[in-house]
Amino acid sequence: MGDGSGLILGVSGLRGIVGEDLTPEVAVRYAGAFGSWLREKSGDEMPRVLVCRDGRAGGGVFLDAVCAGLRSVGCDAWDCDVQMTPSAGVIAAAKGCVAAMIVTASHNPGEWNGLKCLLADGEMFNAPFAAEAVEIVNAFQSDEIRYVEPHDVGERIFEDSGSCAIHVGLVSDKIAEVGLGINDRATAFTGKRVVLDSVNASGSVAVEKLMQMLLIDSVQLHGDDSGIFPHTPEPTKENLSGAGGLCDVVPGIKADVGFAQDPDADRLAIVDETGAYIGEEYTLVLCAMALMEARMGKGAGAGKPVFVVNLSTSRMIDDVAKHYGGEVVRTAVGEANVVEAMKRLKGEGRDVVLGGEGNGGVIWPEVTYVRDSLSGMGLVLSLMARTGKSVSELVGMVNGMGPTDEVRAQGYTILKSKSGLAKKEDARPVVEHLAEVYGGDPSARVDLQDGIRVDWDEKGVWAHVRASNTEPIMRVIVEAPSSGEAEATAAAIGAEIGRLGEVE
Repeated sequence: MGDGSGLILGVSGLRGIVGEDLTPEVAVRYAGAFGSWLREKSGDEMPRVLVCRDGRAGGGVFLDAVCAGLRSVGCDAWDCDVQMTPSAGVIAAAKGCVAAMIVTASHNPGEWNGLKCLLADGEMFNAPFAAEAVEIVNAFQSDEIRYVEPHDVGERIFEDSGSCAIHVGLVSDKIAEVGLGINDRATAFTGKRVVLDSVNASGSVAVEKLMQMLLIDSVQLHGDDSGIFPHTPEPTKENLSGAGGLCDVVPGIKADVGFAQDPDADRLAIVDETGAYIGEEYTLVLCAMALMEARMGKGAGAGKPVFVVNLSTSRMIDDVAKHYGGEVVRTAVGEANVVEAMKRLKGEGRDVVLGGEGNGGVIWPEVTYVRDSLSGMGLVLSLMARTGKSVSELVGMVNGMGPTDEVRAQGYTILKSKSGLAKKEDARPVVEHLAEVYGGDPSARVDLQDGIRVDWDEKGVWAHVRASNTEPIMRVIVEAPSSGEAEATAAAIGAEIGRLGEVE
């Protein structure tokens, strides 16, 4: 969804470049649209909304703007300053809020910022679903915001509690409450050393609390509260390599594992004991293995274990699910879509174990229905403790579940590329063309719920082409058992996209 400017609008909120597309005035109007929508839908005259930010530099002015926008439409805005996105979900539930607004641009560079919305659903919080997001965006774009009377605004500001004291260990406490299946943490994690990179943003304090809870020796590379990113904040191999980076420090101090968060701490990337960046796709599958290994000998839930992931997630999760007698359900890309499917399946009595996305986003429903890097860390560390294996050995276990000798030796090859789009709708002709081309291939399985995903199941190859929800780009992802097959498939899709341009 777009608004005609450079703002990117989606199911979770909006993003833009600060001072160009995103200004405090935009933040006030969007918060007003969200708040007035909340009042109408909830029937609450003064709904309580938690407001926080991911810690990036310059976020404070947008936090103030969001609070002002919410209060101007009659909401009780609770200013909680810097918090992780998963913390916002847990805290909002504990404080009786109906919603949360987080000032964050997630993994985007420092010149970006945005607003992310979470809604209450029982005791859990998750992003608005598409229909709800459309209503909010329409109100924002048309300026149909229902402000309260001026004198009421004054009264509510004086009544408002202003801010609330927040316990940064709430997510860690929740993980401890649920349990990692480790009875003696002191014994399980004795001698373990972890290196952390929180990019000087919201995860830095909370992750230290988790390490203390697990009695693990940790070293924080970038854990101050400056909000100045030491490198491009997306936790990719390129951004974590180099002298003094996570990939360098982990083997340098003989640590067991390195964990990297993005600014709002809802994504987790992992570096093994040799300094190798294992890729965010492994984060989710290692967490799935941790939960299934913990279940061994303890009985299963109702029916097959279910893992819910988006269409862009590696088929490694399918291999892991098959190994443990489970199944995978795929959704359109977007945390809200994954959560909606998880809750729907759980409501049907299915044994939903874990959800998430291949970008390092882990959704452990026992803790929160928000992607959570701390849950990911806890689960991976518990798997290491339970199996006695290093991260590189665990990666070998995952690869060993693959269908071919090449996969079992080195894993799948995944290629990702992107191209610019003026607007999201520009990807539609590409998707329609590819659907026509591959829809007639008897060996291909086509899924059109988000762009187009084509699976060649017999070859173990798939491709996904779609417009991004968070950037003005079209993404092309290809995965195959070998680099040759991946490159050939990517080239064939690229040729079809190029052919469409020639026809036009």
